[in-house]
Amino acid sequence: MKKVDMIVKAPHFYTMQGEGVGYKNGVAMLVDGGKIVDFVDEKIAEKEYKAEEVLELDHHAVFPGFIDGHMHTGCNVMRGLAQDTNNWMMYGLQPFDNAATSQQKDIGSEVAIIEAIKAGTTTLGDYNGEMENVCAFIDKIGARGNIAQNVRAAKFRVYNPGELYEFDDEQGEISLKRNIELYDKWHNKGDGRIRILFGPQGPDFVSPEMLIKVQKIVKDYKTKMHMHVQQGDRETYQIVKRYGKRPVHFLDDIGLLDRDLIAVHLTDCTEEEAQFVAKKGATMIVNPASIGIIDGIVCPSMAFQDAGGFVALGSDQAPGNNCHNIIHEMKNVCLFNKIKCQNPEIMPAWKALRMATIEGAKAIGVDDIVGSLESGKQADFIAIDLDYPSMLPVYTYPMRNIVPNLVYSARGPEVALSVVNGRIIMRDQKILTIDERESIEKIKTCPEELGKNAAEEFFKIHGTNAVFMEEDKL
Repeated sequence: MKKVDMIVKAPHFYTMQGEGVGYKNGVAMLVDGGKIVDFVDEKIAEKEYKAEEVLELDHHAVFPGFIDGHMHTGCNVMRGLAQDTNNWMMYGLQPFDNAATSQQKDIGSEVAIIEAIKAGTTTLGDYNGEMENVCAFIDKIGARGNIAQNVRAAKFRVYNPGELYEFDDEQGEISLKRNIELYDKWHNKGDGRIRILFGPQGPDFVSPEMLIKVQKIVKDYKTKMHMHVQQGDRETYQIVKRYGKRPVHFLDDIGLLDRDLIAVHLTDCTEEEAQFVAKKGATMIVNPASIGIIDGIVCPSMAFQDAGGFVALGSDQAPGNNCHNIIHEMKNVCLFNKIKCQNPEIMPAWKALRMATIEGAKAIGVDDIVGSLESGKQADFIAIDLDYPSMLPVYTYPMRNIVPNLVYSARGPEVALSVVNGRIIMRDQKILTIDERESIEKIKTCPEELGKNAAEEFFKIHGTNAVFMEEDKL
């Protein structure tokens, strides 16, 4: 008998190999040393292989773990405090962000990461100002991290519409130094599960000189730049006023549009601009629910894909999006594009699933190790419980309805198992590597103090949600 660490048995495997979903049945998946060894006939697996652990997933479908390309998990401590308002960043989020402490943001991150894993995310593309404790928590929980640290020279304060940001070059250098230190400490740590990227907040938040400096570091360190690009008319206004051109062409002029750039949002891009970015070799992360809620816009991800570019899905932040759930994003990227194009055949469920798995992995630069279930890749996979009411009934002929049900009907609790590097980190909606209650109890202590400290600025700005409070609508 041949020995392996794990044999995975299930009636349905979605490997994401090829151009579709790579469906397999009648097979077992062999895992050894944290990697996928092979798929073999289930009868051969029983006769010829012996494993330390056999996963009998008799009413499940197995998929690659989901990839959340862009998150701000620290903002989770401010969940639900900045939607339904114009000037979202300054008038919605900023009063609370100014009041939140680093410790409170770390607590928010823990709960956001727990939420994401329970909904099937195994690779977390987190991005914030202080990421040391986030890396430690992701390492402890056993997930995979693609982490960027925020590099920003614009001073942290509320800016009124039309007001140019005030730069503090020393602040920018300090934040870049922290990003370098994070890379030196955490890149390829946790058995290779954690990779560190560099994260200028956006071309409007740092100088051109700083952007070029960061790009050189990215190339020297052989990593990626993870940056908001043309994320709204606010950014476009800032760049046009400073440099006389729109953000995409400004970035092209200074040489930043290349394969080392992961461009987030492209909210204010025309379809032609999005296609231009794709043809330059950069990739994209689209955050459908977040931008839909905070801007009322469908980002041009389809135009980006039409130009040959790879697009990942992201959940962004919980003050505006209100959740970290890639199933939610799969549904919304389909729904919003169908409505935008008035065409139900646009963005089918299988394509959204690819954005959450293999194409997302290509977009953020981890497709060498994850994103599909195939020999030699790390064993990052999830099992969806097909006995869960939202997945029933299951059809396999004349068509299979498992993927449409996952994308359009599932909510997250259907995820029964999460495995990273061949190690089970979540089973039956219980994370096995940490005490979830510790994080949940800690975050419950935050709102009183944070709310009190944000209140004066919140009511002084007198944005939409302050008015809603006065009118007893919240």
